[in-house]
Amino acid sequence: MTDTAFIDWLHPVPLIAILRGIKPAEIPAIGEALVDAGIRIIEVPLNSPQPLASIEKLSGLFGDRILAGAGTVLDTRSVQDVKSAGGRLIVMPHADARIVEAARANGLYAAPGFATPTEAFRMLEAGANAIKLFPAEAAPPDVLKAMRAILPAAALIIPVGGITPDKLGAYWTAGANGFGLGSALYKPGMDAAQVSDNAQRFCMHMDALAPARQGATAPEKGAKT
Repeated sequence: MTDTAFIDWLHPVPLIAILRGIKPAEIPAIGEALVDAGIRIIEVPLNSPQPLASIEKLSGLFGDRILAGAGTVLDTRSVQDVKSAGGRLIVMPHADARIVEAARANGLYAAPGFATPTEAFRMLEAGANAIKLFPAEAAPPDVLKAMRAILPAAALIIPVGGITPDKLGAYWTAGANGFGLGSALYKPGMDAAQVSDNAQRFCMHMDALAPARQGATAPEKGAKT
């Protein structure tokens, strides 16, 4: 579906916006706020109101300026639905090789969740483009550092869950390659101005890590999606 490697979307602003609970009517303003701040990867969890309509609107409005997709994907049937809506990214809270394989078979990027090294290795073997450390609240930076020491250097690891701007530095030093941003970036009821302020705050914190970030994001292993 695309010849762009996932790392090219993740770098140089390694932040993924998670718009849980967003409604399709909010997509134009919220999406523009995120894109203006520099965020290029946006997911709409499938337990949001009319998620496929929101994904379709994101894809239609912003095209190749962003990588739009779905989060909280729990079954293989949803993969085709997301693709039909124009989504190109499948994000899961759990480690399910069947969904990873279905996403890759449909030409989509896959970022499954993991909480243990066993799950991480299994998802990478299934073809995951990135693996989502979830919930990050239960895996502080020291845990990530320990797992990073034994996981493949090329694995892209993205902590998700409870991520706030002040937590970026410690996770980045421990070996994170990017971050999924939830309620600290967007939650239902926020307007575009609030989301813009939040997004810019996150991006400013990432910019402050710039010296440490240079060369820190490992090349993705394997073929491009």
